[in-house]
Amino acid sequence: MNIVLNELETNQIYHLFTQTVTPRPVAWVLTDSGLENYNLAPFSYFTPIASNPPVMMFSVGKKPNGEIKDTIKNAKATEKLVIHIASTEHAKLVTDSAATLEHGESEVTANNIALVPFEGFELPRVKDCAIAFGCSLYEVQEMGETPQSLVFAKVEQVYVDDSICSEDDERLTINAKALNPLSRLGGAQYAAIGEPFSVQRPK
Repeated sequence: MNIVLNELETNQIYHLFTQTVTPRPVAWVLTDSGLENYNLAPFSYFTPIASNPPVMMFSVGKKPNGEIKDTIKNAKATEKLVIHIASTEHAKLVTDSAATLEHGESEVTANNIALVPFEGFELPRVKDCAIAFGCSLYEVQEMGETPQSLVFAKVEQVYVDDSICSEDDERLTINAKALNPLSRLGGAQYAAIGEPFSVQRPK
């Protein structure tokens, strides 16, 4: 089968991408709607894109009514956000937090998600996530006819749970199996990473 994209509708391309570019990591993004009323939403168009400066990018669509999502609104207003790496045990919570709420209504409160202070950072983090990135807003770019918002977040600091990491020769090693990151597939499907294996790169 050979698929020509200019013959497809936007939603068809979306479903094609999400079922072929797999697995994808999930950015579980916390922002402040004001007065410590926190928004928490998942995005699977997500990746790190640079190390200097340390920048990650995730892509955000619009609400069903065409309005910009609270993650974009809050990030622009406060210029701070926390990106979490969820584990497979969080799959239902991550999915539930994708529900469209009115601005100011909190997914954290609605789903009884525990937060804890993120030491040295302005916003809290999700207590049960083993990895969290404290970020400042680097840039937001609009792309396409809808348009889609590309959020570039500069990582200021990283929380890593001691139970999933070790340090050797000044290099941090994450135990991927212990982290057990949630991976996004197409439709309503998620996946676990399975058994990690190593392949040495040529010198």
